[in-house]
Amino acid sequence: MSTVVICALIACLIPYLAKAPLAWAQNAEGGYDNRHPRAQQQALTGFGARALAAHQNSFESLIVFAVAIAVVLGTNTQGNLIEALAISYLVSRALYCVCYWYNWHVVRSLIWAVSLACPVAMIALSI
Repeated sequence: MSTVVICALIACLIPYLAKAPLAWAQNAEGGYDNRHPRAQQQALTGFGARALAAHQNSFESLIVFAVAIAVVLGTNTQGNLIEALAISYLVSRALYCVCYWYNWHVVRSLIWAVSLACPVAMIALSI
């Protein structure tokens, strides 16, 4: 399996892994409300609210990366640079979540820019 496809698989798992701290925060607020989890999530503050935002942004970012993967595979664009960009995307998304959880907002914004630049560069290199 190619590095790019493995990165695609891992990227698909990131939003679900980002759910773990959110579920922990919900559980800390009187137990996880499985009947109305979204209502409970909307009431979270502090760490819990940031965990929710990181979880949601992981899905939002996945869309752009998925398009980049499709373009790369569709155009048969290969190479070390494409692989490095795909890996950099994964690392930046993991760091993004950590920064969100700990409220390191300036660093988080810089890392977000990197996580957006990686798939955009993958698409540009496929043209």
